[in-house]
Amino acid sequence: MRANLLDYDLEALARFCERLGEKRFRAVQLFRWIHQRGVSDFDAMTDLAKSLREKLKVAATVQALTVISQYESTDGTIKWLFNVGAGDAIEAVYIPEADRATLCVSSQAGCAVGCRFCSTGHQGFSRNLTVGEIVAQLWYAEHFLRKHLARDERIISNVVMMGMGEPLQNYAEVLPALRVMLDDHGYGLSRRRVTVSTSGMVPSMDRLGRDCPVALAVSLHAPQDLLRDDLVPLNKKYPLDDLMQACERYLAVAPRDFITFEYCMLQGVNDTPAMAKELVALLSRYGGGRTSWCKVNLIPFNPFPASGLLRSPMAVVQAFARTLTDAGIVTTVRKTRGDDIDAACGQLAGEVKDRTGVMVRMDRRKATGANALRSVDQQSAELVYVAQ
Repeated sequence: MRANLLDYDLEALARFCERLGEKRFRAVQLFRWIHQRGVSDFDAMTDLAKSLREKLKVAATVQALTVISQYESTDGTIKWLFNVGAGDAIEAVYIPEADRATLCVSSQAGCAVGCRFCSTGHQGFSRNLTVGEIVAQLWYAEHFLRKHLARDERIISNVVMMGMGEPLQNYAEVLPALRVMLDDHGYGLSRRRVTVSTSGMVPSMDRLGRDCPVALAVSLHAPQDLLRDDLVPLNKKYPLDDLMQACERYLAVAPRDFITFEYCMLQGVNDTPAMAKELVALLSRYGGGRTSWCKVNLIPFNPFPASGLLRSPMAVVQAFARTLTDAGIVTTVRKTRGDDIDAACGQLAGEVKDRTGVMVRMDRRKATGANALRSVDQQSAELVYVAQ
């Protein structure tokens, strides 16, 4: 079976070339042809020795993903559905802005975390993506966009691992994929411009800090354990205090001087004035008392029928944001992009064969009322949360 060279970071590619009897500099040349120039035909790699090209044709391939569909939003956002085989398909999204061009990349076919407000989690989980399947999303998008936009220079400036899946549950494949993105012989992205989003995989956060510290975004969504247990079930394994301490440890090696916290605004669930004050209190207990240690990104919820949840009115979102900013916490409200093509945050679903029964478990939670929080009294702030 031929090796897919998209599966290799530069070190792995150098070892592959050594097995072919070639020196390291050949791996650098090959890496540049694949990633910088988007070339998959070995015969077109003209500065490689013909003998090496012949070896590569026998031993290797550059296997991209098959595009099932492409949708373009009125705001310029583009969403691709890629076939990853065995009935599974994943989605990636290109988001153009005035000062950057971001690609949102998937790391798994589906997601096993089961966050209540995320359509991917409701669909279930099939499998982890390989290094090549993760990198192929960037490889295809970058070189498609150069032709599409008739530009020779690099298009994508930022990558966010915020597509389908929990990246840190697929650590072994995500780590080399990140190294390909960062390598100057590959895409040459800055560590500050590559972001891994996690729902709170504490041990893997520590590993990432040691192995490849890039920007970190944490899916928070609640300032207290009882509510977060329901919205983000992983919280039962890694509760808020453990998570926040891990964030402090990561901050010491992070390429930015802050951690981003994502907070999806859910009407009547986590958007009350009391919740805003609890969030301020939570964040103020960490980071050595500096409010500058974190940034909060408030995300308007993108409703889908199975969630039973509603989007907070913009006036409520803005009032919530004012409470945070008045406390000195940098707060932004995420601009909704690509919602007309179901490409906005939390909407990526692809096509996944659920192999873990996530949907069944979520339905059981609803049936037993396990996801309804009743009359929670915490620090004199009463929250009544009734499942929709």
